[in-house]
Amino acid sequence: MNARVKKIIVLLLAAALLFVSGQVQKSLNLDRDRLGLTHAATLENAPPMLAFTTVALGGFRGLISNFLWIRSNDLQLDDKYFEAVQLADWITDLEPHFEQVWIFEAWNMAFNISVKFKENAPGDFSDRWRWLEQGIELLRDRGLLYNPNSILIYRELAWFFQFKIGNNLDDANVFYKREWALEMKSFFGPNGTNFDSLLNPQTAEEGTNALMLRKKYKIDPVFAKKVDDQWGPLDWRLAEAHAIYWGQLGLDEAKKNPDKVKPDDLMQLRRIIYQSLQQNFYHGRLIANPFNKNYALGPNLDFAGRANEAYENEYAEEADPAQKDGILRAQRNFLRDVVYFLYENNRVADAGKWYKILGDKFPDKAILDGDPNSFPRNFTLDEYAVARVQSELGDTSQPRTAAVVEGLLTRAYIELALGQDDRYEGYRLLAAKAYEHYRNKISGPGGNPDRVKLPSYDILNQTALDDLLNPQSNLLPYAARAVIRTYLKLPPETNARPAISTNPPPAATTNAVKTVSTNYVPANPGSPTLP
Repeated sequence: MNARVKKIIVLLLAAALLFVSGQVQKSLNLDRDRLGLTHAATLENAPPMLAFTTVALGGFRGLISNFLWIRSNDLQLDDKYFEAVQLADWITDLEPHFEQVWIFEAWNMAFNISVKFKENAPGDFSDRWRWLEQGIELLRDRGLLYNPNSILIYRELAWFFQFKIGNNLDDANVFYKREWALEMKSFFGPNGTNFDSLLNPQTAEEGTNALMLRKKYKIDPVFAKKVDDQWGPLDWRLAEAHAIYWGQLGLDEAKKNPDKVKPDDLMQLRRIIYQSLQQNFYHGRLIANPFNKNYALGPNLDFAGRANEAYENEYAEEADPAQKDGILRAQRNFLRDVVYFLYENNRVADAGKWYKILGDKFPDKAILDGDPNSFPRNFTLDEYAVARVQSELGDTSQPRTAAVVEGLLTRAYIELALGQDDRYEGYRLLAAKAYEHYRNKISGPGGNPDRVKLPSYDILNQTALDDLLNPQSNLLPYAARAVIRTYLKLPPETNARPAISTNPPPAATTNAVKTVSTNYVPANPGSPTLP
């Protein structure tokens, strides 16, 4: 027998043994499944090389992936994130059903590697944004492809939107928010609420948009509309809407596979939903154009009811007494803010309604920090609001300070309409003090002005004035709007709104608090929205 024949026989024998090995592996998997043991299920829709690798290596996949996982953790501890991501990518090829490695790799991209990149130019964090998007895409496009029932991956996706984009703990958070708003505006329209063209496209362009939303972003407009009906109306240009979407999708998958879900996982998904609704209350309204550096967010006061409903649902569904107590504490703090924000924005009737809800639900809980006797029954609504102003001046939370300044400016113009010039001056002065206090605080030692920068004083002032002078807002009668226009030497009421001024905020110690924007440009009435 010559060498060539021997090689052919060896190759045929190797092929036969490989085939037999695959059949034995299938049999073992069936036995493991029958006995309730863990095994890697057969991959569906996997690339040929990945499918071949999983079959050819058989049980050795676990040994190899364990070694790589240990090595990847060592690299993580040594801050060698790029190398760790490469190893994690190999592990996902070997064990695509190992959901933790998908989460590990995506987290590294979005949280560790992204922050290695600095600004390309002032305010330009495009490199950092690219890594964050890659982390989202890894979970959404690949992780869920092989693990469609993984509650952990749904939770992680929702967390990326709620925390990494929606919150302000990353220096580049404003850039992230702006980029995501620009991407989603193409699908959900200039106000972020369009579903008609996505659900019932009438043109080729609308059909293409609906298809791209499903294929590229894995967002089902039908399910998104269901989420919007339950918790909205949401502005789908904002990250909070997408955090709620993926959180709700995870809860729906959990109902379909209850045997694969841990109670703690459900709690975390529900928590993401009510925390995102709360964030939407604090900064769920676009008050400036995302196409330029003036992109800014303001409070969405209409979301108080939805967010409170989510707290009630979470409390009813939570079984752990310790967790229930935590939910009640969070809800009480939220209701205190609701009352104050509504009051400062001249929605006194709504503030009174929520103040009663706060008092009825928490009659024996103090409503002012540092005052153990500040029960709702001991304070009128006005007394509570004034006390909150005094405490808020010492706060350095960006959403709270923006809401405080805008609310104080709103109250100032209300007092002006009532002929209370002194109170008008006082509220304007207080708004300037609050703004300057915050700006000085974040610019001092340990501050980070880029990450938590307030919208400009002029934007906050214009937003307050726009809302009050908008005939459709019904916040003030015509006579009151006319008084404000006359005092500020503005043109008579038309379908126009004030333009953004570039003047600095009024000094807190001078009479400059009377300075307001007086230039008008043609525009539709109503709060500013994206073009």
